[in-house]
Amino acid sequence: MATKPFQHLLQDKKHVIHTPEETSKIKVENCIGFVKVPVGIAGPLLVDGPNATNEQVYATLATTEAALVASCARGCKVFNACGGLQFDILGEGMSRAPVFKFPTPRHAIHFAKSVPELQSQFTTIAESTSRHLRLQHIVPHIVGSSVHLYISYYCGDASGQNMVTIATQKACQMLVTSPQGSEYEIIGFQIDGNISSDKKPSWGNVRMTRGVEVMAWGTLTNSACEKILGTSSYNLYTTLITGKEGGIRNGQFGCNANTSNIVAAIFIATGQDAACVAEACWSHLVPEYDFDTKDLKVSLYLPSLPVGVIGGGTVYETQKECLQIMKCAGPGMKGRFAGLIASFALALDVSTCSAVSNHTFSQSHQRLARTSQQRKPKSKI
Repeated sequence: MATKPFQHLLQDKKHVIHTPEETSKIKVENCIGFVKVPVGIAGPLLVDGPNATNEQVYATLATTEAALVASCARGCKVFNACGGLQFDILGEGMSRAPVFKFPTPRHAIHFAKSVPELQSQFTTIAESTSRHLRLQHIVPHIVGSSVHLYISYYCGDASGQNMVTIATQKACQMLVTSPQGSEYEIIGFQIDGNISSDKKPSWGNVRMTRGVEVMAWGTLTNSACEKILGTSSYNLYTTLITGKEGGIRNGQFGCNANTSNIVAAIFIATGQDAACVAEACWSHLVPEYDFDTKDLKVSLYLPSLPVGVIGGGTVYETQKECLQIMKCAGPGMKGRFAGLIASFALALDVSTCSAVSNHTFSQSHQRLARTSQQRKPKSKI
């Protein structure tokens, strides 16, 4: 029983501990139980994806932050009043970046120039590890006497981080032990040297997709903004621009209000790798105001959203049900899932910035976060 070595830590603990029967199928070491995170539903949100199928969708948000679900729901409501949101998938790829080490920079340069000749052989070995995996491209980076290979794979409906690690390990070992390895005088290799920026924010993963590249957008009318958000479309626009200017002055990484709230909440609810929020939440929120019609176009771009709808944490029953609520469970749903994350993140950003615009931001948190348990708050949608 996994809890035996930790009995001195678990005495009198009533809520986190679960029975061995409940934890036996969990793929986590020293598992003692589960932490319950409240899950709220935001929506409905009218969304039009790449296949031009308008439908009302919902998001499962695992969070301990009051006002988050209500604010997202309000954002959904204002977009619904204006015809909904659209999204499209712009790219996809999961990277691993092994490092090959050489005696001198000259050897490293020679190897880097030979990468195009080696790619076919490398691809054959890597793709032999999974029928779902396809190697897309290899880009060499010379760093001193080493060569970092940025390798991008297509991974089907899985997020693919374990998949690309296994594939890269096998291909690298093959190269090092082959006659070519001796020819290039490879001293050794390591599976990753951080050019993949796995679970870390980086400009490289803004430029080169690590996960799904997705964009969501919609148009807000002035009348809908005034009626539902309590502010004009122009005031919302100036609030967004002011936030962008402040972010630039502070050296902010990306431009958004709180994309990470939705990314983290959906990741936790649906069994994604929560640590990947660090790289997933970079986004670019763009407002475009029409001074003639008073319409406000807004778009949200996420270059690297590492998500999957099969494998990993999605196999557990709770997480699987949350994916089912979003109609994203199972094969073929990875792009849709990424698109819905982007869409609900845009809805939340618009609602949050509206609250800043009309000076109700602190009031909302005070009213919803500090309400007693006897007066459980309900989202006003």
